[in-house]
Amino acid sequence: MSWIHFKIGQPKKQIVPKTMLSDLLSIPQQVERDFEREYGKLQQLEDQIKKLHKDMKKSTEADVAMSKSAVKISSDLLTNPLCDQDQKFMESVTALDTAMRRMDAFNQEKVNQIQKTTIEPLKKFSNVFPSLNMAVKRREQTLQDYKRLQSKVEKYEEKEKSGHVVVKLHQAKEELRPVREDFEAKNKQLLEEMPKFYNSRIDYFQPSFEALIRAQVDYYTEMSKIFGDLTGQIDQQGISDEERQKENEAKLNELRALSIVADD
Repeated sequence: MSWIHFKIGQPKKQIVPKTMLSDLLSIPQQVERDFEREYGKLQQLEDQIKKLHKDMKKSTEADVAMSKSAVKISSDLLTNPLCDQDQKFMESVTALDTAMRRMDAFNQEKVNQIQKTTIEPLKKFSNVFPSLNMAVKRREQTLQDYKRLQSKVEKYEEKEKSGHVVVKLHQAKEELRPVREDFEAKNKQLLEEMPKFYNSRIDYFQPSFEALIRAQVDYYTEMSKIFGDLTGQIDQQGISDEERQKENEAKLNELRALSIVADD
C-alpha cells in the first residue's frame, strides 16, 4: 500500500526568510552610521588635542632654552677679553646683558601663564578621552553579545516549530531581550552625549586661546620697549647695517694684511 497520498495535505514548514529576520532583529544601518560619524569626530579631536598639547610644550621649552642661551651669551661677554679692555664696548655689553635678563624674566612669566591657561587645560581635556573610549568599548562588547544572541534566535526561527524548538526559541528571545535593551540604552546615551561633548570644545578652549594671545601680545610689547631702550644705548650715531658691514669688512682687510695671517 502506498502512503504518498497522506502527505498531500500536510502543512509545510513555517520558515521566515532569513533576510526578513535580519531586517526585524538587526541594528539599523543608519544607527551604526550615526555612531561611527560622531565617534570618528571625537577620535579626530583627541588626536588633534594630543598633537596641540605636545606642540605647545615644545614651543614653551624652546622659548625657555632660547632665553637662557641669550642670557648666557651676554653673561659670557662680560668676562670675555673682547670686551674688558674697552670701556665703551663694555658699557654696550653691560646694556645687552641687562636687556637679556629682563627679556628672560618676561619670557618666564609668559611661559608660566601659557602653562596655566593653555597647556594644563589641554591636558585636562585630553584626560577625558580614556573614559569616553571605555564607554565605547562597553557598547561594542554589548553589541557583540547582542549579535551573538540575535544569531541564536534566527537559527531557531528557521527551524520547524517542534515543541523543543519553540521552547529553545523562547529561551533565546528571553536571553536576547535584556542584552538588546542594554545595548540600546548605551547606544542612545552615547549618541546623545558625544555631539554635546564635541560641540563643547569651542566654549572650553576659547578662553585658553584668548589668554595665549594676550600672553604673546604682552611679551612682545615689553620686548619692543626693552630692545628699543637697548638700541638707544648702543646705537653709533645712527649708522646703518650696510655701513657697519662695510666698516667691519674694511677692518677685516686690515687684519688680513698683517704678515702673521698672510698666506705663505
